[in-house]
Amino acid sequence: MFIRRNILFAIALFGITSVNAQEDKDGQQQDDTVLEEIVISGQYSPQEVNKSIYEVRVINREMIDRLAGNNLADVLNQTLNLNIRPNASTGKSGVEMFGLDAQYFKILVDNVPLVNDESFGSNTDLTQINLDDILQIEIVEGAMGVEYGANAAAGIINIITKKSIPGSWEITPVLQEETIGNEYNLNTKGRHIQSLKIAHQLLDRLYMDATFSRNDFKGHWADRKGEQYALNDSLRGYEWLPKLQQSAKMTMAYTGDNYRIFFKSEYYNEKINKYSEIVSPGYNPETATYQPFSNDEIITTNRYFNLLNASGNANWFKYDVSLSYQQQTRSVEEYKYLIKKDERTNVLKYDFESRKVLYSKGIFSNFVKSDFFDFQIGYEISEMNGFTSFRKGFFDGKNIDRKIGSYDIFGSAEFNITPKFSIRPGMRLLNSNLFDQEIAYSVSAKYILPKGYELRAVYGMSPRLPNYEELYSYYFDANHDIQGNENLTTEKGRSAFLHLKKRFEFNEGSYTNRLSLSLFEVEDRIDLVVASAPGDPLVYRYLNVDTYKNRNISYMGNFRYKNFDAGFGITYGATLKTLNQSEDTNDYLYSMNLNFNVSYKIEKTNTTASLLFKYTGPEYEYVQTGTDIINPTYTRGKRQEISWVDATVRQGFYNNKLDVTVGVRNLFDVTRIRTSSEGAGAHTAGANTLLMGYGRSYFVKLLYKLSI
Repeated sequence: MFIRRNILFAIALFGITSVNAQEDKDGQQQDDTVLEEIVISGQYSPQEVNKSIYEVRVINREMIDRLAGNNLADVLNQTLNLNIRPNASTGKSGVEMFGLDAQYFKILVDNVPLVNDESFGSNTDLTQINLDDILQIEIVEGAMGVEYGANAAAGIINIITKKSIPGSWEITPVLQEETIGNEYNLNTKGRHIQSLKIAHQLLDRLYMDATFSRNDFKGHWADRKGEQYALNDSLRGYEWLPKLQQSAKMTMAYTGDNYRIFFKSEYYNEKINKYSEIVSPGYNPETATYQPFSNDEIITTNRYFNLLNASGNANWFKYDVSLSYQQQTRSVEEYKYLIKKDERTNVLKYDFESRKVLYSKGIFSNFVKSDFFDFQIGYEISEMNGFTSFRKGFFDGKNIDRKIGSYDIFGSAEFNITPKFSIRPGMRLLNSNLFDQEIAYSVSAKYILPKGYELRAVYGMSPRLPNYEELYSYYFDANHDIQGNENLTTEKGRSAFLHLKKRFEFNEGSYTNRLSLSLFEVEDRIDLVVASAPGDPLVYRYLNVDTYKNRNISYMGNFRYKNFDAGFGITYGATLKTLNQSEDTNDYLYSMNLNFNVSYKIEKTNTTASLLFKYTGPEYEYVQTGTDIINPTYTRGKRQEISWVDATVRQGFYNNKLDVTVGVRNLFDVTRIRTSSEGAGAHTAGANTLLMGYGRSYFVKLLYKLSI
């Protein structure tokens, strides 16, 4: 361990001390109005989006502000091909891409994976990512295993942060008040958000900023009665759990003539209150009195994120080297709550999940000064140490530390065959302390057709590594015997994409459209299956048994004319999930999604009005039926469609120093949707409901930008 850590620091130190050159500040242009045209994800160096060999979708700062987005879930909820999956009982929000859950793509901050409760980079809770210092969000679909390693089979979401300002000083306080459904007051209901960012540009070389944010989600009561309700009728507590999130961030960036070094640090804290709906009477026979109580808990998450990056031009090549140390710990405070006394007793505190990650990535390119040929080589190393505690029934009441190490090398070459045709093959060798060596590969190509049509094609393979729970869980009680499996192998994800894009320019406007075809396949998917013999007590174990296939076609268009902006997208997909090699699940299931957004700016009053609509059609999946667990049967289940609408009006005052945004989320008042098995009758699994939202909410956001 000591040797490996010293190697990581030595590599990063080499990248920092050998600097002699870099392009421009941030590797990006400084004018916010053109930043959406510059992309970083998957590139040898930052460049205009139309020159990228990958098809990169960009959510710029303007769109984030239009939505009054505070966290990543607020913004991605309106994005085509991404479906947000909130969980009211845990407070988390995950995301699916092309029907694959969050294990199959990575969320990055400045090209570095982000540690979380479940993994490193994947399975990230979107509500834990604050957007106060975000420049733009880049989305790349398809196997990105060569550039970003394991667990990037479906693609990546890369969050690019700001590292410069136009002037000398910027001080930006933000205040946002929001209802939770129809619930709001200043004390016990609603969502209350405050943030403050202070940024300073020193002598055009050194940039510094500090940001503090606080998001107090008071929970959704619905028909529940809150913490101090003392009757045992299942109405105590909240439908959506109260959650308090606080973060403090700082950035320092120094830009030389041909290089840039930046350091980022963040502390994130989250507290979730879980109130039991079960109320015990607390009868005392000696005094013949009652003291009702519940067994409650507070779950606290602490995350530390540190990133040091150096990039630029050495004498004969370009480099980009990152070194990161991250830590995330979840702890629980269990207590007996005496409801009438408003008093906590029998308090027990302990950590039940921990992740510590040491990470480094280096990319080196432009060794050959040629317009025809370029190549890139790199390394990516991570060591994650952690545990999941006995609280979940793991390993006989002891916290067992486990380490997952990944030591990869990768490379790609880009051939510009003609000014209109380029191709990039690439390969990565994935080495791990737990798994056999794997190979990720990809081939990307771009061809400029007549009349300016852009054709891009990407084919690749990216593996997914088993996570902590699949490898090490051991949960046993009267009803469960669930075992992890340290002999699991990696899943194999393959994808192919074809994108056709064209931008039409006309007087004071433009129209951009894109048609995409995609194929996904995942082999050796991990599933929890019955591992006991017939007649023996049931034992469940994780095994590589399933397959997954997805076929998808989508169209996206964007129209701009003067101050009018409109976007439209539609996608139609077919998914095949073979569960436990069952013949009952060998049919494709079809789904459709579409979105639409429109905005108009009134120059005279500096007012921008926006409307965003997303329709997620009925979703189908196979659900287990009957009582035979050893030889299960499946029937097709249906999840009700969702129509989600957000509307905002943004008004600037005092030369845009004061920005006021008012709006409504979830205009159609979505709360629960129906899920059911087809043909469900009186004695089968009929309709159930799934909690997807807490109803129509209203908000007002005040932002003041003081520039000096």
